[in-house]
Amino acid sequence: MIRCLLLLYCLFGLLGRPVLASPGLCNGPVCADDITRSAKNHWQLILRLNDQQGHREKVVMDCRAGVLSPFAGQVDRSYATAVGRRACRLAGEAG
Repeated sequence: MIRCLLLLYCLFGLLGRPVLASPGLCNGPVCADDITRSAKNHWQLILRLNDQQGHREKVVMDCRAGVLSPFAGQVDRSYATAVGRRACRLAGEAG
């Protein structure tokens, strides 16, 4: 009987929680929630980044040069650059 009540409690406890969407492309503590291609230059990707500390930032990844612009910001640039290079590979722009 106690097992049944515990099982029901767990079942209803899990059903009552809000469902959180999974993040986009992640590397370490940095995730890209939105990735779009630049309208002007097809080799540039526009990334909306966030990290676990709540920092949000919009950056441009130049897939030809492999660099992130701007060079400094709130989000850790080593992880942000890794996310950008990964996005370039997935978009077929690595080269």
